Amino acid sequence: MIATPLRLSCCLSLGALLCPRLAPAATDPLEAVQKSATEWVKVRAETVRLESEWSSDRKLLESTVVGLEERAMQLEEKRDNAKAKTAKDRDELDAMRAKNKAAADDLQATDTQLKALGAQLIQLRPMLPPRLSQALEMSFRSLAAEKLTPSERMQAATTILNRCAQFNRMVTSGEEVLSIDGESGAKSLEVIYWGLSHAYALDREARKAWFGSPGPQGWQWELRPDTTTVVTRLIAIYNDKSDPEFVAAPARLGHLPAEEIQR
Repeated sequence: MIATPLRLSCCLSLGALLCPRLAPAATDPLEAVQKSATEWVKVRAETVRLESEWSSDRKLLESTVVGLEERAMQLEEKRDNAKAKTAKDRDELDAMRAKNKAAADDLQATDTQLKALGAQLIQLRPMLPPRLSQALEMSFRSLAAEKLTPSERMQAATTILNRCAQFNRMVTSGEEVLSIDGESGAKSLEVIYWGLSHAYALDREARKAWFGSPGPQGWQWELRPDTTTVVTRLIAIYNDKSDPEFVAAPARLGHLPAEEIQR
């Protein structure tokens, strides 16, 4: 039986309608290849871009490294030159530091000695003649201060020693207010000092005389009524109110009892 054209057309149409329902369409190999090729092209393009950028950046980085190395070499040369130029200055600075330390140590040792000397002078003050001790009041007060520089301490000690040496070379006389044990209150007396060793005090109205000298407890006055005439003559000779002459007056050598010597 031969199919007619109309029947064949109907069969084909019916087959086309039934085919999608009968089985799913298979994957197209050409489409998969095209998709892979597209992905590869994209990857390749990105790779080429990265390689181009790296090539450009590498040249810049290499030139930067070269520049930094040259800069480092220049800085090292400057450092070496600076060390060479300042080597002498560093040596001089080290020597100066050593001298400063030695000077500071010497100053500390000197200050310690000055403090010891000041303490001895303060201990000896009670043994000084009252007139000299009173005249050195400010110097002793300065010497006893805690916050005192070595130069100030030296100046105070030197002042005291110089005044003591000067006073010891002289015979000094004049009126002086003294507080003497056994007497009521302080009174004005005529006093004549023989350096730092001894002195004589005279009360003309009371016809009294005292012998003064440094003792274990400091300067002390000893009543000597028998020497009133002698002390009066000594003071008169000192004030040019009497002719110079030898006068026997009491004196003490060390801690021995007073004895008569010629003056």
